[in-house]
Amino acid sequence: MSEDQKDLKTQGEEHKLKGKLNQIAGKVEQVIGKVVGNQQVQAKGTVRETEGKLQETGGKVEQKIDKALDSDKTPEPSDKTTEP
Repeated sequence: MSEDQKDLKTQGEEHKLKGKLNQIAGKVEQVIGKVVGNQQVQAKGTVRETEGKLQETGGKVEQKIDKALDSDKTPEPSDKTTEP
């Protein structure tokens, strides 16, 4: 299924997961950079972690939009009361 064919909830879940993974990878990259004394690797890890946070936030926004759109589609309960 292509990215265009997925609903916002599914895209949001995927983006949240990818964001979390990028955050973890970024933290690992930072530690490796610190251990080997390479500031460039450390900086790349910081950037990757930040990108992951943004990606995760984007996923949450997509899910909230999907939820809001779905709630707009649900019919409202009728105010009519039935008489016996």
